[in-house]
Amino acid sequence: MKAMTGDEIRQAYLDFFADKEHLILPSAPLVPQDDPSLLWINAGMAPFKPFFDGRKEPPRKRIVTSQKCIRTNDIENVGNTARHQTFFEMLGNFSFGDYFKEEAIAWAWEFVTEVLNLEKERLWITIYKDDDEAFEIWHKNIGLEKERIVRMGKKDNFWQIGTGPCGPCSEIHYDRGEEYGTGPEDVIGGKGDRFLEIWNLVFTQFDYTEDGEYLPLPNKNIDTGMGLERVASILQGVDSNFETDLLKSIIEFVEQDSGIEYGQDSEKRTAYRVIADHIRGITMAIYDGVLPSNEGRGYVIRRLLRRAVRYGGKLGYEEPFLYRFVPVVNEVMSGGYPELKDKEEHIKNVVSSEEERFYKTLDQGLSILNEMMNNLKEKGKDKLTGEQAFKLYDTYGFPLDLTRDVLAENGFKVDGDGFSREMEKQRERARNAREDIGFGSREVEKVFSSIRDEIEACEFIGYSKLTAETRIEAIIKDGKEVDSLNSGEEGEVILSMTPFYAESGGQIGDKGEIKGDNLSGKVNDVLKKAELIVHYVEITAGKLNKGQNVSVRVFSDIRKDTARNHSSTHLLHQALREVLGEHVNQSGSLVAPERLRFDFSHFSAVTEEELDRIEKRVNEIILDNFPVETFETTLAEAKEMGAAALFTEKYGENVRVVKMGDYSTELCGGTHVNYTGDIGLLKILSESGIAAGTRRIEALTGKWALDYVKEEEKTLKRASQRLSTTPEKLPERIELLLEKQNKLEREISALTDRLASSKSTDLLEQFEDVNGISLLAAEVEGIDNEGLRNLTDEIRDKIESGIIVLASRLEDKVIFVASVSEDLIKEGYHAGKLIGKVAKITGGGGGGRPDLAQAGGTRTDKIKEALAEVKNLI
Repeated sequence: MKAMTGDEIRQAYLDFFADKEHLILPSAPLVPQDDPSLLWINAGMAPFKPFFDGRKEPPRKRIVTSQKCIRTNDIENVGNTARHQTFFEMLGNFSFGDYFKEEAIAWAWEFVTEVLNLEKERLWITIYKDDDEAFEIWHKNIGLEKERIVRMGKKDNFWQIGTGPCGPCSEIHYDRGEEYGTGPEDVIGGKGDRFLEIWNLVFTQFDYTEDGEYLPLPNKNIDTGMGLERVASILQGVDSNFETDLLKSIIEFVEQDSGIEYGQDSEKRTAYRVIADHIRGITMAIYDGVLPSNEGRGYVIRRLLRRAVRYGGKLGYEEPFLYRFVPVVNEVMSGGYPELKDKEEHIKNVVSSEEERFYKTLDQGLSILNEMMNNLKEKGKDKLTGEQAFKLYDTYGFPLDLTRDVLAENGFKVDGDGFSREMEKQRERARNAREDIGFGSREVEKVFSSIRDEIEACEFIGYSKLTAETRIEAIIKDGKEVDSLNSGEEGEVILSMTPFYAESGGQIGDKGEIKGDNLSGKVNDVLKKAELIVHYVEITAGKLNKGQNVSVRVFSDIRKDTARNHSSTHLLHQALREVLGEHVNQSGSLVAPERLRFDFSHFSAVTEEELDRIEKRVNEIILDNFPVETFETTLAEAKEMGAAALFTEKYGENVRVVKMGDYSTELCGGTHVNYTGDIGLLKILSESGIAAGTRRIEALTGKWALDYVKEEEKTLKRASQRLSTTPEKLPERIELLLEKQNKLEREISALTDRLASSKSTDLLEQFEDVNGISLLAAEVEGIDNEGLRNLTDEIRDKIESGIIVLASRLEDKVIFVASVSEDLIKEGYHAGKLIGKVAKITGGGGGGRPDLAQAGGTRTDKIKEALAEVKNLI
């Protein structure tokens, strides 16, 4: 066995299969592209689903990758076992209709025995029980003894999810020895630590139909997966993935930072493992553009971070700390992902901001738990329900063990079984909503895939032309291929050649028209499906037939407006980086004819002064009238040129570059202006936050920007005329009016105070005795909220003991203020509860503290009745 670092194993794997004529592709982002069935890339094959099911052609028949993956279905086990992780790397080699079982098995054996130098006598093989072909290869070709080849059932050694491509598996297991266990669980396929599955070879050879048949696939595929961390644990001779060099450096840094020993006890060890695993996953996900939020992937990252923070409490952390570990993660992962360091500050800022937010949430959770305990005390109960505990956990991130500890300190218990039932309900909801690696709406996909296989690729000519003479290759209506569309009908149309741009990269699809003999129609939208350009057509007259020759035209005014906005997003991106910093990265966009929207990473609101500088810089580049060049090159050459790329996109070997003078260079497949001067003008409308660490700018260009400026000028002119001044002097005029208004408001406030003071003297004489309680329940006219509170305070300061309830009628509503002295609070009187019941009579409600509270209502005719009720309540 050869000792190797994680980086060395990864590189050896890629080099080995590169020598076997495999194309090395970089890891796809953790965020799936064009695959709504997946929340995360959770397996090496996941990015290649379109290649497996025929929707797309792979760049090569043989591919090898080291793929970043996230799985959170077993998150509760992370930290408690030697193998469970949320983030991991999957080494995989793939064949799309090229080599099959014989080569896959031979190369796998060669790699583990000759490159990794694993002892052959420690290796065991499992195969599907009916896969005699795999058995023969392992036994006769490889020379493995029959006893070391274990046949297993469908559950363990057959890969299948629903209908579609599927097939038997063969797994390579490593026997770590009897010292790792001899119990019933320490068998191949068992849950013990003795036998480790290190490599799964999937032979995708069948198509499982709706009728339950396994039909042979015309093109058989190979999909393999080897867990990098698992293999590293064997080669480095350590007991768990967490002791490998891929995680150990993070643990050692936490150990040094916290001052607590890693192996002190099992609880501390679990905390270390959770923190090390979660900060790795958080760092890689944020790098790939995911930001903490309350839904989808953002919620997963928020949950991981909060779980890590909670476990940090077991190591003595009481304030943000995780962000300090990001540079360590970047250092550990730099061998495979050197680009991580470019976004180190951005990732640190996201983590730090989210940590601060969670510590505030913890405070909020404690406050709510205190309210729950007060309610339990009032009702004479001693146990918090499972539903309440789960709400604290699910809504406020408040862990059950912390809830239990706080309750115990105050003499209460929690219904743990009820909590578990609520947790299981949530898991069931998640299971029902999740499709691990499904193949989507296969029937519709099959229609487009079969069309693509039958026709030549639809040629896109829209970069240089807006019209074309073309032919109808296929028509789809309601998910089925048809021969024609009649007047008034809508359908999806495939052309032999098209100038229409299909929606992609934030740019919406073109609009236009289609004409032919006795035919006219509208092209309302254009999308991509199964690598086909699909036109959404509405027939307005005549009939459209498959095979018909037609003329098509893109509406040039819409295309030009869209191009202005798309080119502006490139200039805006660069200007943002200049003004705000290199951490700024695009995280989304919308490019439409009438407006643009640009989402980017940044941690605070952009100031007015910064927005002015950004807008000014973009318009300077527009005025410079730089030529806009587009050309194709390799991805490597584009990166050498410094071309900006979306880190959520997956690029092929060749890419299209859009270059605007020496100012902006980006990878982009969209349509653009010929010169920056063609944009005319950019006007920023707004800047706002849309998620933690993500800001959004909305802007206009060209004629839309000019129209906006004209409307602003008209508004300014109308306002100036209304205030009898000029636009230049309008701010000064408004300032004078505001000063006058403030002066009048101060005078009103002073008069109100004097009125309240005079009223307080009269009201002091209206106190009455109710069962030994000094009570004032009275209505005062025309005093607002603040005035009523001030009047209540003034009266309270002049009495030693008593209850005050005052009401004031303001037009069509009534306001109440109540006050209870300290001695009466001790007897059980509560201003908030009292005022709530009183206000209810007037059709309102309210509440507050035991000593002071306010409320409101709408039934002014019920004021006397409400005040009379105060006596009854006392």
